[in-house]
Amino acid sequence: METNTILVIGANGQLGTELTAELRAIYGSTNVIATDIQNPKKEPLPNEPFEQLDVMNAEKLNKIVEQYKVTEIYMLAAILSAKGEQNPIFAWDLNMQSLLNVLEVAREKKLSKVYWPSSIAVFGPKSPVDNTPQDCVMDPNTVYGISKLAGERWCAYYNEKYGVDVRSLRYPGLIGYKSLPGGGTTDYAVDIFHKALNKEDFECYLREDSYLPMMYMPDAIKATIDLMQAPAEKISVRSSYNLGALSFTPKDIYEVIKKQHPDFKISYKVDYRQKIADTWPNSIDDSQAQKDWNWKPSFTLEDMVEDILEKLPEYEF
Repeated sequence: METNTILVIGANGQLGTELTAELRAIYGSTNVIATDIQNPKKEPLPNEPFEQLDVMNAEKLNKIVEQYKVTEIYMLAAILSAKGEQNPIFAWDLNMQSLLNVLEVAREKKLSKVYWPSSIAVFGPKSPVDNTPQDCVMDPNTVYGISKLAGERWCAYYNEKYGVDVRSLRYPGLIGYKSLPGGGTTDYAVDIFHKALNKEDFECYLREDSYLPMMYMPDAIKATIDLMQAPAEKISVRSSYNLGALSFTPKDIYEVIKKQHPDFKISYKVDYRQKIADTWPNSIDDSQAQKDWNWKPSFTLEDMVEDILEKLPEYEF
């Protein structure tokens, strides 16, 4: 395997934490440079390079790429859906300029690959809600969704015009237990486990019947790495691939948790995040990802719940 030097931007986030660890397991710790605007909570080991980076600072980004002779970038920094609605102009500026800074450095320095995550937030009220296809009407009405749709077009543009090998996935709601949630609309499906294990009641901000596409973090990590390791000629989508795994409601996940925690109680107090969730699909058609690079999820809802309830107590926050 050729030596890759990988830069992860947003390495302290929910996705970045787990993706960085997996990339280091594959490519070696010294070959994966973690960066984030904040220092990590735990001191990095000497063989786990970390640099503080505000991705809006194109000059510092360039310096890090040169210093470490970076060949690939995973650009994960973003303001997520719920937080984005509270400060839309800032969310737009950060989500757009950060991607453009990375695409520009990839173009100028002829990097081998760029990864950038999109989201089911690119779909909107007029998109088909069931088995949402790869190509359809997209009319996002959150700043997060608008920025992700614009970002997809920039990715396709840099690939077509400059030959940048940029790859992307439209993640559903991601559920992990190794870090705290980061301000997304689907974060209830992370928080609910903390409450169950702490023997606290859970107040959900979405309706009990809000059916949304979701994915367990190990499947998201696997999909990301499978996509990035696929031969370039197999990648037919240069905007962003649909990606599906699970679809469930707050009531569904509560009922599965309750089997192990019979005294666990849930109540519902719907807030502004419900309006965001109402514009998103119920389920995703990811047949293009299956066809191009053999995508297949591993976890059912029951598998995921069992795994999280077993492993979450090891993690302290």
